[in-house]
Amino acid sequence: MSDKAELYDVIRKPIITEKATMASEHNAVVFEVAIDANKPQIKEAVESLFNVKVKAVNTSITKGKVKRFRGRLGTRKDVKKAYVTLEEGNTIDVSTGL
Repeated sequence: MSDKAELYDVIRKPIITEKATMASEHNAVVFEVAIDANKPQIKEAVESLFNVKVKAVNTSITKGKVKRFRGRLGTRKDVKKAYVTLEEGNTIDVSTGL
C-alpha cells in the first residue's frame, strides 16, 4: 500500500479545532480518516506521507446528525477521527499545505 493516492484515500484532511490544538501540545495531530481505515493503515499512511515516527493511533467515530434541509429530514455522514501521537522530536505542521 505504498501508492501515494491510496495513502491520501486513508487520510482525508487534518482537523483544526480547539481540542485538536490542545492535543498538539502533547505531540499529537488529529486527522479525518476513511471510515473503513484501521489503525495500522493510518500509522503507515502518516509515517510515509510526513516522514515521521508514530507512537500511537487512537480513533473515534462520530455518528452523523439528523438535520432538516428544505423541510426534509436528512442525515449527515459519519466521521472517523484519528488522534495520531508522534514520537519525541517529530512534528507535523498542519497549518501549511500538505
